[in-house]
Amino acid sequence: MSRIGNKIVEIPDKVKVNIAADGAVAVEGPKGKLSWNLPRSIKGSVKDNRISIVREAETRGVKALHGLSRSLVNNMVLGVSEGFTKQLEIEGVGFKAAVQGSNLNLSLGKSHPILFPIPKEIKITVTDNTKIAIVGIDKKVVGQVAADIRRYYPPEPYKGKGVRYAGEIVRRKEGKTVQ
Repeated sequence: MSRIGNKIVEIPDKVKVNIAADGAVAVEGPKGKLSWNLPRSIKGSVKDNRISIVREAETRGVKALHGLSRSLVNNMVLGVSEGFTKQLEIEGVGFKAAVQGSNLNLSLGKSHPILFPIPKEIKITVTDNTKIAIVGIDKKVVGQVAADIRRYYPPEPYKGKGVRYAGEIVRRKEGKTVQ
């Protein structure tokens, strides 16, 4: 029994959801449109501003897809109604970021600036030259963009320099000492 898959997804006002017979899910709201196809063994239906996801078989793989499908549909509904945000912080002397047109310019202590192309469905804002806010309607894309930016210079454990998620705790190590 998938406990997550059995939960019903509530549809807020101003959000339209359409599930076709072939499993195509289309969600439209004030922030934009998203679409996705349900797996073959999973069916969905919309009644009275509620979405219910059901599975056709009881195999282990289908049970896993049941919960996954419900979570993805729920994230689509939340994305078009509220949107998703990831916060990044840059720490280090001389480390900074700036948005220049459709690129994010990162100065991370390397010999050259790093230009990160911003995807069309994502909006990035930089405050105080060290705080990056990534906003979008697709949770997967927002998380992937944040992970890609962090990957340029992950926080290191000796001085704590690098790009980290807001609120991320980096365990610090003690450096070598002379005896």
